[in-house]
Amino acid sequence: MIESLFVLGGLTAVGLFGLAAVWLTPHLLVELGLWALGLGIMCGLPPGLWYHVLLYRGLACRTAPPPRWWISPVEHHARLDRADLARITPWFVAGAIGFFLSCGGGLAAIAGLLLI
Repeated sequence: MIESLFVLGGLTAVGLFGLAAVWLTPHLLVELGLWALGLGIMCGLPPGLWYHVLLYRGLACRTAPPPRWWISPVEHHARLDRADLARITPWFVAGAIGFFLSCGGGLAAIAGLLLI
């Protein structure tokens, strides 16, 4: 069942990319990409920063956080108890969504600039 959803999602993505290639002009692609980049930064940076603050607090109350813990913070989720993990998860998800929106918008803007 899940494989069917993956195939359907892939076919939908290919179709949408095909339609976007026909409908979007390079200038519009740059503009939409920059808007997505800005929205991703505005909506993802504050929650991502707060996630790191909460993760540090959760790690620091048990033991000293390891050096460079912020480089790969997901590895340290196992050290948290359920309450701390439940507290940081929404901020983690919001920051991740903003990050991926920023990356997608940046790539769209770059692609539009290369097509001009």
